[in-house]
Amino acid sequence: MADPESLRQIAHSRAPLSTWLGVMLLFALFGVIVLAVIGPMPRGSDYEETRAKKRMEQLKSVREDAEKALNTYAWVDKNKGVVRIPISRAIELTTAELAQQKPAPAGPIATPQAQSPAPPTSPAPGASPKAGAAQPAGSPSTSAPAASASPAAQTAASPPPVAQPASSALASPSPATTP
Repeated sequence: MADPESLRQIAHSRAPLSTWLGVMLLFALFGVIVLAVIGPMPRGSDYEETRAKKRMEQLKSVREDAEKALNTYAWVDKNKGVVRIPISRAIELTTAELAQQKPAPAGPIATPQAQSPAPPTSPAPGASPKAGAAQPAGSPSTSAPAASASPAAQTAASPPPVAQPASSALASPSPATTP
C-alpha cells in the first residue's frame, strides 16, 4: 500500500488541476456569451453604407424595369398575339373607344324595404298554426290586397325586384300558393 504522505500529494495536485479546468471553462463560457451579444451588432459605418448602396442599386433597377414596362412596346405572348403598349397610348385608345360609345341610361335605384319585427317562432298555446300566418312582411304572398288593383297601380306601388345573393335566396321561405 501507498503511504499516507504520497496520497496527500496526489490529492493536492489534482485539486489545482480541477480548479484550473473550471476557471478555463468559465472563461470559455463568458467568451461565447460575449460573441453571441456582439456578433449581430453592426460592424461600423462601412457595413451600413454598403447595404444602403445595394438597396439603392436594387431600387434603381426596379424603377428602370417599371419605366420600361410602362413606356415601351413588347410582346407578352407572341403565339397568342398579346402585346404590351405604352400606357399613354393605352389611355388614348381607351378614351377614344369610350367617346364613341353611347352612354346607357342609369336604371332606377331600389331602396330597401323596412323590415317589420319577426313574428314569434312558437304558436300561442291552444292556437293552431295557419299556412300563411308565418310569412315575412316582404314576401310575395302579402300583396293580396293589392291584387284587386289595376296592374299599372301595382307596378307603380311596388319597387322593382332587387337581386339577392344566393345564400339569402336559399334562406328565404318560398311563397305559399293557395288553390
